[in-house]
Amino acid sequence: MNRREFLLSGVAALVISSPAAAQMQDHSKHGMDMPGMSPGDGKTAVPAASPVLPEGAPLRDLPRLANRASGPGRFEADLTAKPAIARFAEGVETPILAYDGETPGPLIEVTEGDKVAIRFANRLQGEETTIHWHGMPVPADQDGNPMDPVASGADRLYAFELPEGSAGSYWYHPHPHGRTAEQVYRGLAGAFIVKPRQDPIPAAYGDTPLFFTDLRLASDGSIPPNTMADLMNGRVGDHVLVNGQKKPVLTLPAGSWRRFRLFNASNGRFLRLTFGTAPITLIGSDGGLLEAPVPGLRVIDLAPAERAEVVVAFDQPGQVVLRTEDVDHGWMGPGRPDTAADLMTIDVTADRAETAPALPAKLRRIADLGPPVATRRLEFTETMSMGEGGMKMGFLINGASFDMNRVDVVAKAGQTELWEIANLADMDHPFHLHGTQFQPVETERDGRVSKAPYRAWKDTINVARGETVRLLVRQEQPGLRMYHCHILEHEQLGMMGVVEVRA
Repeated sequence: MNRREFLLSGVAALVISSPAAAQMQDHSKHGMDMPGMSPGDGKTAVPAASPVLPEGAPLRDLPRLANRASGPGRFEADLTAKPAIARFAEGVETPILAYDGETPGPLIEVTEGDKVAIRFANRLQGEETTIHWHGMPVPADQDGNPMDPVASGADRLYAFELPEGSAGSYWYHPHPHGRTAEQVYRGLAGAFIVKPRQDPIPAAYGDTPLFFTDLRLASDGSIPPNTMADLMNGRVGDHVLVNGQKKPVLTLPAGSWRRFRLFNASNGRFLRLTFGTAPITLIGSDGGLLEAPVPGLRVIDLAPAERAEVVVAFDQPGQVVLRTEDVDHGWMGPGRPDTAADLMTIDVTADRAETAPALPAKLRRIADLGPPVATRRLEFTETMSMGEGGMKMGFLINGASFDMNRVDVVAKAGQTELWEIANLADMDHPFHLHGTQFQPVETERDGRVSKAPYRAWKDTINVARGETVRLLVRQEQPGLRMYHCHILEHEQLGMMGVVEVRA
């Protein structure tokens, strides 16, 4: 029985009982029912008031991870994951997990070609963790995959060299087996920017990261565990934070052109971003700049884990609101929470900015990966059934649930392959591949094929329900790599596989 049929059968409020669900936090002691239901009694609960977050503060810069290297071309730092206390609302203390006491974690900024060495300390209490350098071309043994955990109380040196041409907007987050979703929604995520040696984007545009995270608070200020609806759909909180703030304000003079780096670091929230009537020019995707600007856009869609670089023109004085609009991605059950919301205000003053240089017509060259030597097909499916002890959910790739000890795909380093990602499920699933950037080629729905509008480097792409996405993929470094849905609850419940890249 698929998920939609199961929900319509009227038994979806039963608790989950499956090995995959048991990998997550102890749900037997916390709510596992649908929103608005008291655990186990079938009656509608009266929700307690959640804390009110302050709004309207100036947009803060993300704190930076300090580089202690003494010479050029090197970045050396220490980074610690540990419990911390956040004060999202006045007078309320929220226990979180944080990198160096911050959520989001500190911004790491390096230059392509740099040698990076980050000594990581896991000070989480009784929990393994890793750091996955999401989207970055690092060796397999430095990738922070689930097979390479850092024990509680242990340290681990992550060391890699970032090649020329790797400039882009990346991020870092945990990837431990069975704990990724919880560790991320409790605060462990940060931005990682690789700068080019020569940036074609005019410096006058600035360079502003906007790191979107998703927060849910209980009435006592704590972060509640996942519900059954979260496991089915992906966790969507009550607040979208921008650089850790609720509805911050950025003040700019009229006539400004502003470069933004947009990061969707949420577990399961889909974003459809708009700056109102202000025109958007897309200049970059997950893996860095496009070959040429794409002007005249009104919305930017970001599935969980996707990034984009844009330039926005603020021509006239007044207020411009950055919003996320409604996104229909196949939500199952009542009370879809990821509806339209204001995220940030740009206060455009009457002062006039100096005339900025125009965007170059060409930004860089993106290599042609050439014809593929092999074709692979991955099918996303969902299953739900009743078994002994309750409901069993499965999020599967090619009919199989993730097994850390199984290799699902064997590829050869340096060979170009065509990957078909077919979503046969009832909701959208963003596909992420470790170790490399891929190039989208086309999408197919109902027999109609649409070519990719431009060449781009991506590591995460949304695959809408009923859609097949085709990608050109080439892994350059040998080792074990992961591929999975980046709705973290779905990854954790089985929608993940292993590719072994051989030299």
